[in-house]
Amino acid sequence: MVWDAISDLLLGHWSDKTHSRLGRRHPFMYAALFVLPFSFYALFNPVIEITDSNAFWYILVLAMIIRTGTTLFEVPSTAMLPDLEKDYDHRNKWLALRYAFGWYGGNGLHTLNFMFWVGVYGVAVQTGYTIYATVGACVIALVIILSALGTQKVMAALPKPAERFKFREIGREIRQIFQSVKNRNFAALFFYGLIVGIAGGLGTALYLYNTTYFFGFSGQQIAVTGIGVMLSPAIAYWAAPYFGGRYGKKNAAIGAILVNISLYPIPYILLLSGYWPGLGSWLSLSIYSAFIVAEVICSIIGGVLLDSMMADVVEDSEVSTARRSEGLFYAARGFAGKAISAGGIIGAGTIVSLVGLDGVTSLDQVTDEIRMNLAGLFLPLYCTLFLIGLWCVSTYKINRDTHNANIDTLSARKTSSSEDAD
Repeated sequence: MVWDAISDLLLGHWSDKTHSRLGRRHPFMYAALFVLPFSFYALFNPVIEITDSNAFWYILVLAMIIRTGTTLFEVPSTAMLPDLEKDYDHRNKWLALRYAFGWYGGNGLHTLNFMFWVGVYGVAVQTGYTIYATVGACVIALVIILSALGTQKVMAALPKPAERFKFREIGREIRQIFQSVKNRNFAALFFYGLIVGIAGGLGTALYLYNTTYFFGFSGQQIAVTGIGVMLSPAIAYWAAPYFGGRYGKKNAAIGAILVNISLYPIPYILLLSGYWPGLGSWLSLSIYSAFIVAEVICSIIGGVLLDSMMADVVEDSEVSTARRSEGLFYAARGFAGKAISAGGIIGAGTIVSLVGLDGVTSLDQVTDEIRMNLAGLFLPLYCTLFLIGLWCVSTYKINRDTHNANIDTLSARKTSSSEDAD
């Protein structure tokens, strides 16, 4: 987390001020090609013999490398949006497409993994993970190459930033970082990321416990849920721009996330109340999958609109600082989610120990008391964190009119500067 706090913000700020014939973002995206695929492969298929004495350090070093590789690609590629699209509503559509690709890629690999690899060989057998590591690394490399080459020409033609990043004046660079992140609208989204990151860490860390031991699904049944989720990005691709345009980004995002956290506890409550089909049955899986599909739709809508709101912060900040800081803003928001998700993972581990799941290795060892305690600890904390995060989002003030006014102000400045130069 300490490494992320330094590297994420500096890389984001550095990419905002990079002078290169490839543009501001692409040197970092190409650098990711030499870091991310290889670290992903090594994480799931260890390249050294793992022992009790080196396991911790192997995971620690790889975690730092793979998260840095993610930052090298994810932050610059997302930060291209404000330059490529100025329109308040059109940004929603492009981000919906980005999220769709993200979900189809990530969920597609997850589904294949549990259907043919880890789900077949077993979650404690290396063979499945080796296949997953190889395929995943190849897909990651291909995506980086296609994304970078496909946008390079357009980004290289954009005006270069007025200032260069100077390592020898790192104090000034850090002061500029703090000047930019003081923007109140950015703070609303940043603190949402901090708080919801804990919930995300909880949900991710407990996912296999909940699906395997709470609901009794097998690995291949979990893969079926992944197939169902393939519907979600297609629906959200239409829904996010529609609801964002009709109700405004902030209201639509808050509404979608409220629906998501309202649906989330229902399967758990129904099971504990005795109104759920038999554990591990296909009827149970069908109902559970329907809930997951709806929740993911709402999650994508919320994520698309929140990222689009972050894009609108770029011009709002530029009005007061005269700098474009999109790389810094997306890096800071991404860091918030990464850093605090660790707190969620710690919380998940604590919950697992408290409810007695530490020594559980099969479904028949899980009692109703364990299920009740798991849901009683996890669900209230998960939903409350989301509600607090949404309160933060409610303080965000940029709407369509504010954004258009910022665009007009910046256009007037540019025209005035051109006239003065002449």
